[in-house]
Amino acid sequence: MTDSVKKWYVVRAIGGQENKVKSYIETEIARLGMTDYVDRVLVPTEKVIQVRNGKKIQKERVYFPGYVMIEANLSGELPHIIKSITGVIGFLGEVKGGDPVPMRKSEINRMLGKVDELSVQSDNIAIPYIIGETVKVIDGPFNGFDGTIENINEEKRKLEVMVKIFGRKTPLELSYMQVEKIS
Repeated sequence: MTDSVKKWYVVRAIGGQENKVKSYIETEIARLGMTDYVDRVLVPTEKVIQVRNGKKIQKERVYFPGYVMIEANLSGELPHIIKSITGVIGFLGEVKGGDPVPMRKSEINRMLGKVDELSVQSDNIAIPYIIGETVKVIDGPFNGFDGTIENINEEKRKLEVMVKIFGRKTPLELSYMQVEKIS
């Protein structure tokens, strides 16, 4: 069965359960010994920064809610096995109850390109601060103080900020998330 061509298909899943469905599909395929038929199961995600209670939190958000991508050779019982998995609504296709329709090459490239772009993008976030810039501390014991950036440590993602406390300049080491620009 190794000479068969695998194509990308879109599996409709219950919204909010994409990652569960992905793991269910992977475990079911492995349990039935059908790993030759399925190459990859993918839930495209993007990293987003949310502010909660004044703290910035980095989360992963599903890029296509309600959809799981699968690269497989859908022959024999495989489509029925995938449809019977908990959380799976069915395949994205043109005809209700018809055969699953594979994705076009352009769609696959765009989707995979977007996944790669999103994973690289999070690693190379530009340093939003420059030395000499005035910032406001928004977190920690010095919340509310203004200071000047003296040094930037890119690897640790830390800033050395000079803050005036009781008329004396005091250096603080703060993370990027503990300060905000003063516009």
